Amino acid sequence: MNTSSRYYLVAAEVLPEIFLKVAEANRLLRAGEVATAGDAAKAVGISRSAYYKYRDAIQPFTDMTTGHIITFYALLKNRSGVLSNVLSVFARSGANILTINQSIPTDGCAAVTIAAETSGMSCSLESLLSAVNALDGAVRFEILAG
Repeated sequence: MNTSSRYYLVAAEVLPEIFLKVAEANRLLRAGEVATAGDAAKAVGISRSAYYKYRDAIQPFTDMTTGHIITFYALLKNRSGVLSNVLSVFARSGANILTINQSIPTDGCAAVTIAAETSGMSCSLESLLSAVNALDGAVRFEILAG
């Protein structure tokens, strides 16, 4: 029997309410807004036993990736300034770009991978992803590894 942990990236909107409440209780404790796990559980409306059952298994996505090197994949239209606009989003976020690799454009698009250190980011990874995906010329932008 394999006892190693497996992880999934799941949209918060589809999670059972208990998981969201445990995540909020964890946030309250980390932020110092409550003193004990019992206080955190009470503040979010769950039992202490439910909190203790899930507390170590539930972490916000950004907490799991902060301080790591993340590799992003982008599919960008082959137009002047598109890659520059993507890099500007990274610069504003505070991420430190380590490498950029771009393929030769085919069918009007180029695949680009960007490896970046995220510990200095002033925004969430979700915000970074949204900002790049909203750019004119960005066909797709997602996390490849990290």
